[in-house]
Amino acid sequence: MSGSLHSPSRNWTVGTAPGIFPFLGHGIDLVRHPLSFLESLPAHGDLVEIRLGPQRAWMACHPDLVAQVLGDPATFDKGGPLYDRLRILLGDGVGTCRQRDHRRQRRMLQPGFRKARVADRVHLIGEEVESVCQEWRDGQVVDISATTLDLSTRVICRVLFSDSLDAATAAEMRRCLATLVRGMFVRTVMPVDALFRLPTPANRRYRHASAGLRAIVDAVVAERRRGTVHTGRDDLLGTLLAAARGDGGETAITDEEVHGQVVTLMFAGVESTALCLSSALDLVGRHPAEERRLHSEADAVLASGRPPGPDELPRLTHTRRVLTETLRLRPPGWLFTRATSRETRLAGHRLPQGATVLFSPYLLHHDPALFPEPGRFLPDRWLPGQAAAVRPGAMIPFGAGRRKCIGETLAMAEATAALAYIARHWRLRPVPGRRERLLPAASLGPRALVMTCEPRAGRPVAGPAPVPSRPRTTVAPVTHNSRTAGGNDVHDA
Repeated sequence: MSGSLHSPSRNWTVGTAPGIFPFLGHGIDLVRHPLSFLESLPAHGDLVEIRLGPQRAWMACHPDLVAQVLGDPATFDKGGPLYDRLRILLGDGVGTCRQRDHRRQRRMLQPGFRKARVADRVHLIGEEVESVCQEWRDGQVVDISATTLDLSTRVICRVLFSDSLDAATAAEMRRCLATLVRGMFVRTVMPVDALFRLPTPANRRYRHASAGLRAIVDAVVAERRRGTVHTGRDDLLGTLLAAARGDGGETAITDEEVHGQVVTLMFAGVESTALCLSSALDLVGRHPAEERRLHSEADAVLASGRPPGPDELPRLTHTRRVLTETLRLRPPGWLFTRATSRETRLAGHRLPQGATVLFSPYLLHHDPALFPEPGRFLPDRWLPGQAAAVRPGAMIPFGAGRRKCIGETLAMAEATAALAYIARHWRLRPVPGRRERLLPAASLGPRALVMTCEPRAGRPVAGPAPVPSRPRTTVAPVTHNSRTAGGNDVHDA
């Protein structure tokens, strides 16, 4: 993806990716080798035609083309195979709705995600971070992927529902979301409905998970509605139910919209944050110099040993750089689709109405013309002087423009608080001989990451002492199996 980055009169190149399979298109390559397939595309043009199953689609490989797509959501609307599938699962929530509905929905939800409101929730985040880590013991092999998923589920449940979910229901919600995220990817790259009507184990798991998630949300909404209007719960579900009643003079939203918003925020707010934090812990554990810097900052800012509050969070500048570099190297949202709402031109190429356009934050973030040595983990890229030199639009882990992720501030606050607290108390070491493979699904990151935890000298986590009769829990290294994980294998879709 080389060439001039600022060239209004650029001579665009348009090509076609080789290796099209009959009926399946490039779906086999995207399922088996998705990242290497992506990285091969710029050699074929700035805009490259690929096949998603039998459907034609166009991948925008140049940052200026991605900027055009994200800067014009009216023309390049939320659509294509990814969002078509997500709407079936989630409804028309703020992350999936068409552009015509987006402003109203975002305006309704935005107060809950403003910086001041997120700052009010930092202590809530800290409580959950402390809770998930208090059982760790010296030498224990910890399932980091499960821990971070548990943490992000706890946080989003409290933001959405306050105390409405018990532990068993929250665990079931995590299982449903994990299955749906894995199954969504193969339905995106091979949008052939007949494949997913087959009674395969994975199809049954996907349908069961979809029904299970809907049942959880319906039960929470019904329980809340049975209560009084003034329950004392300050959460997003309360905001949505007020909107359903038409409070504040706004047009009342439907029950289906309430459900769609809740499921959308759960789907978007759990796995992506968990994967970002897991990736950061993995990368820091494999880069001792960065680990020492992270520990040093955590010791200085969190001298009390408690999780960061709203006053400490802005001081964790290196921690935030670590997370930003993690999002560059391993963006959880790595591949997205759009659909043209009218006939238009991209890279000088005519696209008909309804054409599918794809873009990939992963592809941009690994472009050597935008980020020198793109495969290296270098948090200092984001020092103030160097970050200013990054081309606008090159770094898009949360998207850009009017459809930028509404939960960015909350996600970064959660990941920063968790990473700093863990660094203050623990050193997490990679398990010798094991390296976690990144197997992209609807999101990208480690899903079976285990690490050995060591308390940092003299800094044990505050919490209950170990019970002598209770054996130490050791997690054996897990080999990812897409068949049992729900997931990416074509024959298990």
